[in-house]
Amino acid sequence: MGHLDIIYGYFCCCFLILTVWLCGFQAAVSQKTFNLPESHISDNFELSDPPNGLFGPIEISPVAVPTNPYPIEPLSPMYPSFPSTYVPILTGKCPVNFSLISNIINKTAADCSAPLAPLVGNVICCPQVHSLMHILQGTHGSDATRLALYEATADDCFSDVISILASKGSSNTVGELCSVKSSNLTGGSCPVKDIQSFEKIVNTSKLIDACGTIDPLKECCRPVCQPAIMQAAFAISQGENSVIPSSDMPGTATGGDVVNDCKEVVYAWLSRELPSVVANTAFRMLSSCKVNKICPLKFDDPYNVTRQCRDLASPNPACCSSLNNYIAALQRQMIITNRQAINCAAFLGSLLQKGGVMTNIYELCDVDLKDFSLLAYGQQGCLLRSLPADIIFDNATGYSFTCDLSDNIAAPWPSSSSISGMSFCAPEMSLPALPVPQTSENLGIFARRVGILVHLSLCFVYSIFF
Repeated sequence: MGHLDIIYGYFCCCFLILTVWLCGFQAAVSQKTFNLPESHISDNFELSDPPNGLFGPIEISPVAVPTNPYPIEPLSPMYPSFPSTYVPILTGKCPVNFSLISNIINKTAADCSAPLAPLVGNVICCPQVHSLMHILQGTHGSDATRLALYEATADDCFSDVISILASKGSSNTVGELCSVKSSNLTGGSCPVKDIQSFEKIVNTSKLIDACGTIDPLKECCRPVCQPAIMQAAFAISQGENSVIPSSDMPGTATGGDVVNDCKEVVYAWLSRELPSVVANTAFRMLSSCKVNKICPLKFDDPYNVTRQCRDLASPNPACCSSLNNYIAALQRQMIITNRQAINCAAFLGSLLQKGGVMTNIYELCDVDLKDFSLLAYGQQGCLLRSLPADIIFDNATGYSFTCDLSDNIAAPWPSSSSISGMSFCAPEMSLPALPVPQTSENLGIFARRVGILVHLSLCFVYSIFF
């Protein structure tokens, strides 16, 4: 019977080891499973497989969704939408040949499509609208001696381009949404608006070298084009008779409004010299550097959150409920980028700390970065990449765009109530510089499994020898 006991113990231990191993394998596989929408969503709504690495692009492609599953709710921005196009009525007084920049106009119309413009205005639509205005002003300069339009001509050209965009499915409110108007095409108070004077004052070869090819991974943290544009703008803001050395940096002698108006003239000159696609790429990259520095969301007083979440050391249902309700209101505002989500999370955290919440309630309440952006079907948060993004229109699928979906990237809790010293530029100047997900919990689970396996192995050895 002793031998039978040993054999019986051997098989029992082997069975237990195999069971634990299979459970560990199943759990490891489940960590890679992507949370797709619930079954009430049409099977035609597809998300591609998650990529390797953080914040990799995931294509959101709403393929032929027939109807809204919840008729009482507004259509999700992920639903296909097909623009109503028509032939625009133009003034006939604008000297710009719009066919020369038709590709940029079509891109702008798609990026500012009527159903999506208010949701993506900050990160997609408005940067493209501003780029279009620069290129429109430069296109005028390619056939004239001026880098700006006269006021009457600017009114006609602005009216025409807005009409063309609307005829291609764009929102007819892009002017108000993006704070652009006809005066943006006139050069404002800048004293230098003709090409000959501009090229006499500005080191144009240096300007082209700096902005002809922009490094998207370095420009926002170690800028090259931005200071070149500012230097050129400051130079022409001094007037035709004040040529300053290229090494001089902008000072305070000239009003900020004049320098800003002169920057528009610099953009127009670049638009004239660079191919429209190259200029558009450069201008969009510069816009991304600007918009990703701040959080575009509007925050109400988080009084209820601070009242419920003071002096916590463990998860509290009332605290997490109030926090989730507050963030749910933020989610309804717009789609933001992953970099902006970091800013928004840090800003809200600083507000809560000023209200007396010292504990990291993001961790206690399981708040992720994606929770600060608009949700797709109310389930998956959509974070756009911090690099320039566009909305794509397809005749079969309608409008779609690329999201960076990362399920378990915890929202960063600020180290203090002040976020003025925060920097998002990594040492290698990569963009974006994002937090690494915590792996301690997974390591702990793995350690516990190893401990169980070791324990069962010892039982197996004990049964053989004793």
